[in-house]
Amino acid sequence: MTAQAEKIRLPASVNALKNIFLFLLRSPTSTFGLLVLAILILAAIFAPLIATHDPYVQDLTNVLKAPGDGHLFGTDELGRDIFSRLIFGARITLTIIFLVSIVVGPIGLIIGTASGYLGGKFDTVMMRITDIFLSFPSLILSLAFVAALGPSLNNAIIAIALTSWPPIARLARAEAMTFRNADYIAAARLQGASPIRIIIKSIMPMCLPSVLIRLTLNMATVILTAAGLGFLGLGAQPPLPEWGAMIATGRRYMLDNWWLVTFPGVSILSVSLAFNLLGDGLRDALDPKQMNRR
Repeated sequence: MTAQAEKIRLPASVNALKNIFLFLLRSPTSTFGLLVLAILILAAIFAPLIATHDPYVQDLTNVLKAPGDGHLFGTDELGRDIFSRLIFGARITLTIIFLVSIVVGPIGLIIGTASGYLGGKFDTVMMRITDIFLSFPSLILSLAFVAALGPSLNNAIIAIALTSWPPIARLARAEAMTFRNADYIAAARLQGASPIRIIIKSIMPMCLPSVLIRLTLNMATVILTAAGLGFLGLGAQPPLPEWGAMIATGRRYMLDNWWLVTFPGVSILSVSLAFNLLGDGLRDALDPKQMNRR
């Protein structure tokens, strides 16, 4: 019976993912988001093959060279190829996105669902802690954490993760509070299920779609915060080709050499916009009304 159930469930889950993907492709904005993210992922994976130059090698004979003549996006103040640095910078961006997601998502989901279901003093304490984090802008709070931990890419990721979980927890709590009085939760209690089992088996799966949507939308803020920390010199340190740090070093020359800040800025804007558009598309795709129509 178990093997047969797995055979039945697997095609259903694959079919659901296929329907969501097809729904996203039917929306021009969601398609744009998927396309940008696909380009970002491919660029990060095949960076050594795509890059035309070594992103770390300095060539003082080609300092501040305009786009063209062997350098697609020009060179920076040290003669390094900007296109190659952008391509390798995609790896840093994806690393930040991945590490923040695997930390923020579970923490926010666990705290939010536990607070929403258990209520009482636990809910009060956890939500007051959440309110403290939410009372500060994420960039300001990240600056405080990085200042305490020290400027580096790893510390910047930790700081961003510490400041990004409260919105996820708030959303998961609100979802859990709507589900805790449902009939299937009452039936689970009557069968003797423990609160932990109910939270993990019954409430978390119901909250997961909303959390994934919020997490996707939150990635734009994560990217901008990481770029802001890099711009201020508190994130990735030279010579790492982080996009925010590239803008910081190029701002001194941008009046006469526009390409130093334009291409990293467009990259940050495009990826941030792609996550916002993809999050909007996922919200529509996971809407129960839309799912019933499909």
